[in-house]
Amino acid sequence: MAQAYYSTVFEHPAERVWAVIRDFGNYTVWVDGVEEAEIEDGRPGDAVGAIRRVSMGGVRIRQRLLAHSDIDRSSSYEFCEPLRFPTLGDYRATLRVTPVVDGDRSFVEWSATFDCRPDELERWKTYFVESFATWLASLRTHLTVERQRRR
Repeated sequence: MAQAYYSTVFEHPAERVWAVIRDFGNYTVWVDGVEEAEIEDGRPGDAVGAIRRVSMGGVRIRQRLLAHSDIDRSSSYEFCEPLRFPTLGDYRATLRVTPVVDGDRSFVEWSATFDCRPDELERWKTYFVESFATWLASLRTHLTVERQRRR
């Protein structure tokens, strides 16, 4: 099983970061380029088992929320079948926000485990790490703009 991991520090309190990302269907709010993100069957975005449909750059995917914890400020999800990526399997990802007490900041980490062919391992690791970095940069921009509007 392979792993991709990315982490960063935000100049925003963990509670504020988590408030934006805790809703599994909230992708359109903080991920640039997402045209649509909707939870199927009208379920809430923090209900374990909820499935979100995401449309991004003309590509549609479905993901299932596997775990959600407001106490730990974390959520985990998997891709639903059929996978968009035919050579990828058993994908599970976790997004976690931890307070950094010094400066009222937050440590945000996004990791994924997955199976793939050995010859594709580096390509997939790079793809997911770069994607996590891009999506978290988008979150950072959203939070910064939001903070400026409140001032």
